[in-house]
Amino acid sequence: MLVPRRKNFFDEVFDDDVIFSRKENKMMRTDIKEKDGNYIFTIDVPGVEKENINIDLENGYLTISSTMKKDVDEKEEDGTYIYQERYSGECSRSFYVGDGITEDDVKASFKNGILTISVPSNKEEKEEPKRKIQID
Repeated sequence: MLVPRRKNFFDEVFDDDVIFSRKENKMMRTDIKEKDGNYIFTIDVPGVEKENINIDLENGYLTISSTMKKDVDEKEEDGTYIYQERYSGECSRSFYVGDGITEDDVKASFKNGILTISVPSNKEEKEEPKRKIQID
């Protein structure tokens, strides 16, 4: 006969979607403001190391991605564990910043789990001059 596992205090706390929403954990909270001709992106990436953050620019889209893996391998010395967690995950966000933006235009810094990216807001696309195609 199978008996359902009894929930304990820790199960109730960690299962609470109001406090620890599974969806919220995968999202990089982002604020964007315009200042001095630049868009300033402020992105929360707590617990992620700088080496695990990538910023790519392709076809006018700025994509920020991060990966995180936490393994806790502690030996039991002073008691028995009631609850332990290990997690890993990836998340990314993309923002259209314009086709005229190049990698040299994007500036980024990372400090205390906050990624700050500056992108010109008023950079115009370079218009290619018309070229006459010769018919052979």
